[in-house]
This record gives sequence, C-alpha cells and structure tokens, in this order.
Amino acid sequence: MTDVRVLAIGLALAGFGFATSAQALDAPHTLRHTKLPERHLIVPHRSSGHRSAANHAQAKTSSARSKTASAQRNAPAAVRRASLKAGRHRWHERFTASSFASSDIFGGDVTAGEDPIVRQAALDALGDMNGTAVVINPDNGRILAMVNQKLALSPGAEPCSTIKLSVALAALSEGLVTRDTPVQLAGFRMKMTDALAHSNNLYFEELGRELGFDRVRHYATQFGLGELAGYHIDGEQLGVYPDQEIPAAEGGVARMCSFGQGVSLTPLQLGAFVSAIANGGTLYYLQHPTTQEEAANLEPKIKRTLDIARYVPDLQDGMAGAVEYGTARSLRVNFNELPVFGKTGTCSDKGTRFGWFASYSDSPQGSLVTVFFLEGGRPTFGPRAAELTGEFYRNLWDHNYFADKTQQTAEVAPAAPAALQTGAQ
Repeated sequence: MTDVRVLAIGLALAGFGFATSAQALDAPHTLRHTKLPERHLIVPHRSSGHRSAANHAQAKTSSARSKTASAQRNAPAAVRRASLKAGRHRWHERFTASSFASSDIFGGDVTAGEDPIVRQAALDALGDMNGTAVVINPDNGRILAMVNQKLALSPGAEPCSTIKLSVALAALSEGLVTRDTPVQLAGFRMKMTDALAHSNNLYFEELGRELGFDRVRHYATQFGLGELAGYHIDGEQLGVYPDQEIPAAEGGVARMCSFGQGVSLTPLQLGAFVSAIANGGTLYYLQHPTTQEEAANLEPKIKRTLDIARYVPDLQDGMAGAVEYGTARSLRVNFNELPVFGKTGTCSDKGTRFGWFASYSDSPQGSLVTVFFLEGGRPTFGPRAAELTGEFYRNLWDHNYFADKTQQTAEVAPAAPAALQTGAQ
C-alpha cells in the first residue's frame, strides 16, 4: 500500500502545476496514468503515521506546493469543464443555456396526489430558476412533491460531485478507509469528513483508483444508479451507469469518482439513494400517487436492502460538515432550525451548467429527502441549489409544517399502545 501511496502522490504532483492555478477543487486537471502495482482493495487500518523516505523528501522540497494545496483544499466547488490553458492563462467556458425559466415549466405536472404544503414550499423556493425539486418520504418511498416533472423524469445529467456519496460508501464498505483515516494526497492529508464537506476531488480520485472500476460500478448499481427508481411512474426515463470506465486520457475511474464523468444520473435515482442513506439501508421503489386515495393507500415497495447502516454515521459527518462549513453552507443563510445533511455538485457540459444538492433533514417527526437540480448558465451551481433547499425548509417552517405534525402525533398518541399490542403499524 505504501508503494501505491507513493505512486499516487507522484501522479498528483505530476499534474499539480496545472491544477493549482485553478481556484477550486472541482476544476479538472490532466491525469497521467502509469501502470499501478497490484492494489489491495481492503485495508481495514490505513496508517496515518507511516510515510516513506520518498514521501519525506517530497514534503521537504515542496513547501510552496504544500501551501498551494492547502489553499486549494479549502476552495469552493467549481465547474467540471472550466479548463485551464498552459501556464497562468485561464479561459472560462461560455454558457449558452439560461438559468431562468422562460415559460411555465410546472404547467404539465400531475399534482393531485402530492402533499399540497410540501409542493407549494418547493415551488416558492425554486421560483423562476430553471430546475426541478423532488421531495421524498424516506420511510416509504412516497414522492411528496415533484416540481417540473418533465425535467425530474428526464434521462438526467452528469451527477457532478454528488457521485462522491456512492464512492464514499463503497470505500467504507470495502474497509478501505473510515471517516478518521488520513489519506495522503499531494502535499497534505485529508479525512473523509472534510473531503465530503469541501468536495475534494483529489481525495475521491485516490479512492477511485484504489477501488478500481469494477468495484466502484458494483456499489453504484447496488445503490440504484443505472436503474429506474420509480414504480410505474409514467414518463420516467433511465439514467445510465456505463459498463466500462471512461478512457484513461479523459481521467479514467478517477474522474468518474470525483464528479461522475460518463455517468448519467436522474433526480429520482439520486433521491432514492439518499433516502436509503436517511433510513439506514432500505432502497425503496419511489411512488408518485396521482390521487389522494392512492396516497392514503400507498404500500411501500422495497427494491433491496443495503448493508450500509454501520457506515451511515461516517458518511453523515461529512454531509453535516458540507452544510455547517463546507460547500452547502449557503443553506444556513435561510434555515438552521433543524439539522440537514447534504452534498452539492457543480459541473457543465456543452454550454450548460448543472447544479445539484441532495439532502435529508432530521426532525422529531421524521426525515424529508430533497433533491434540487438546476440547469442553466453562470448563476447555476451546487451552492445555489443548497440555498434554495434552505428556502424550501424555511417555507415549511413558516407554515408550521413540523409543528402541525407534532400536534397530529400528540392527538393519535393515546391509541398507540393498543395498536402496538395487536401488531398494527
């Protein structure tokens, strides 16, 4: 494993002069791959204290690089294709898509079976942004609201840094790291909590290389990527997880693990996956009732059970960090009454920028899972999606949504013991 680390450092440093002139960690850099020695995918305890002589020599002779890496580590997320020219000259992608809706993008939505309070809160939060918002009850897979259903049910888009959630769970499941394992990168070490909070590309590139494509894909498909997320939802289209990694010239599995290049993810797929994280491992088929009768009689449908409950606390620390001090801290501008755990994503393709934020909340009345996905130009990015999510929760809070649920729970409380005795749920 030491050999793997040394080589990983060399790879990162080989492209470091290119990467460090970028202001943010999500900016791509050219990866120069050489053939790695045999990988050991399961490493229960990755030593934080041992460093080879070669690592020590590099650390002593690259203080300037270390300082730059430290600054880079704390920089905000940026765009996937915001490429850099040689030297210090940089160019910015020209965006051709608009971040704002030019027509009624909600007019075709089927809403009779949705929760009207949740839907209105999502509508008000999204405003005139060109995007979609999906709100899910993670305890049964019911879609409470799906705003701009045409986009929500589309084939999806590159997941950007939200892909880091599945990579993190894969690495935790394989015993490669824990949240407290320092991973040696180019001139600095980082643990999973900060890597998720700050959306550090180098950290997840390293995990991807050590896991290898086959294992990365195995876990991604177990988590529902590449499958329809809904149960007979009219119009739902399929996001795709490829059968092969992207070419090495484009970054290979490292790029796929840092911001999902080559992957197509739908809001429903991401919502179903985050719901499984929120509930401790049950991957439900999502259901979108079209009448209130269907909503009242909804029966949860389980797709599969994931063995992830023991790893959720490790993942949750990083998702909490994203909201408290990381890339999603804009959420707290609008809302901080309840804990929210989430992950942002920002990237672009062919003149269109994507902004993702997937999250779940924690309240005495249960969790809500939200996915805000935006398409557009320069005003569109992951932190903006997080900010809108904060507005969504603020709207619910201001309309006493959580207080009403508390009151409803209190009103039915006396009947609970008898129901429990008869096994009713």
